[in-house]
Amino acid sequence: MIHRPMLRGLIAFTALAGLAACDHGPGSRGNPPGTAAERALDRAAGTNTSGAYPAQSDGTRVNPPGTAAERTLDRAAGTNTSGAYPQQRDCTPNNPPGTAVSRTLNTTDPNDCRR
Repeated sequence: MIHRPMLRGLIAFTALAGLAACDHGPGSRGNPPGTAAERALDRAAGTNTSGAYPAQSDGTRVNPPGTAAERTLDRAAGTNTSGAYPQQRDCTPNNPPGTAVSRTLNTTDPNDCRR
C-alpha cells in the first residue's frame, strides 16, 4: 500500500504534469512567438522583435541592414552607418577619406585608408 505522503506527492506531480502538457505559451502550436503587442509592432514597423517574422530580420533581402532612419541618413549624407551601403564607406573610389570639408581644408590624413 502507498503511504499517504507519497500518494499526495504523486497526485500533486500528476496535476502539475498535466498542466505543463497543456501549456499554450508563446511559440507553441497555434500561438506564434512573442506577445500580441510584439507581433503588432513587427507588422507595423517591419521588424522581427517577437521572432514571429524571421523574413523581416535585418540583413535579409526584404530588409537590408540597419534601421530605415539609418538608411535614410546614409542616402542623404553619403555614409554607411547602417551597413546597407558599403560602396559609400570611406576609402572607396566613390568616397575618398575624410569629409568634404576636411578635404577642402586639406586636413585629411591620406594614411587613413592604409590599413
